[in-house]
Amino acid sequence: MRDESCFLLEYELQWFAKDGDGGEKTEPATAKKLQDARNEGQVSKSQELNHAFGLISLFVLLKLFISTIGEELLGSFSLIYNKIPDIINESIGGLSIYSASTLINNVMGTILTILAPVFIIGFMVAVMSNIVQIKWKVTTKPLKPKFSKLNPISGFKRIFSKDSLFELLKSVIKIVVIVYVAYASIKDHQSELFLLYDIPLFQVILLVGSIVIDTGLKIAIVYLVVGIADLVYQRHKFKEDMKMTKQEVKDEYKNTEGNPEIKGRQRSKMREASQRRMMQNLPSADVVITNPTHYAVAIKYDANQNAAPVVVAKGEDFLAKRIKDAAKENHIEIVENKPLARMLYANVDVGQEVPPELYQAVAEVLAFVYSLRENR
Repeated sequence: MRDESCFLLEYELQWFAKDGDGGEKTEPATAKKLQDARNEGQVSKSQELNHAFGLISLFVLLKLFISTIGEELLGSFSLIYNKIPDIINESIGGLSIYSASTLINNVMGTILTILAPVFIIGFMVAVMSNIVQIKWKVTTKPLKPKFSKLNPISGFKRIFSKDSLFELLKSVIKIVVIVYVAYASIKDHQSELFLLYDIPLFQVILLVGSIVIDTGLKIAIVYLVVGIADLVYQRHKFKEDMKMTKQEVKDEYKNTEGNPEIKGRQRSKMREASQRRMMQNLPSADVVITNPTHYAVAIKYDANQNAAPVVVAKGEDFLAKRIKDAAKENHIEIVENKPLARMLYANVDVGQEVPPELYQAVAEVLAFVYSLRENR
């Protein structure tokens, strides 16, 4: 005989789980999760689209006002150039640091004054592009430091993740296309570039500006196409990232709406309390109208309190039987009227008056009951 040894291996069953949240994320994100993500600054938007709108607005404005900007720059250059001798003569031993700084400040101030409207409009267009994509929502939570971002392991995972590879591929394609568009645009104007030495300075500015603006507009259009494609991808990715597991949906519902079991028990207790009050008011009824087996509706009419008869109790099946038994115990007349019982049960709640369209039918029943009482 040969001894056989048995080995027991210990392992964690959780290793075989698909994720730690109770299954695959197959459920669309709820409105609460999307709102929480919005408050945290997590939105689906494309920075490429913002850059595209910014570039288009910038170059369109330059194209419209290149002549005016060129004239202003030339006028400022001439004015500052003519001041240089005066500044040097006022300085002892040549151009002082103060004089040089004054001259530079004048130059920078003039340039900023000329170009400020263009950049302000470009900034406003970029802001409007963000608002169009994600609407207006200001939050400072993305600016708060998170120690999880300092984790080197998480950093390496982000570097070599699928999203990082996609962004790298997108950047490479974008650079290649932009370089090609810029090269093709400048090549179309190469014959004009050889004339720069033979034309006045103002025409040189207009020509170079025109070439730069045309090239910039073509690049901006490329950015626009890339931005639209990127926006479609970002929204799809955001939708997939926001998906929830079935367990997450259940937990969120419990946290927001309360535990369904507890709410069910509460509703059951409220229903029982309502039925007890209803059965307590039943002895004051004048008549119980039945189906005869499925429905029972108790009617009371007091001309001093109500303008019309009032439903004091109603029930179906088992509860209908209880109402009829209580009516017999309290010597309340039970009248069989199938259509009327169904109409009252379906359209009138306990404590409400009978609607005008049922006045005649109910009045006939009450008249019959009152005649029986008088005969007795």
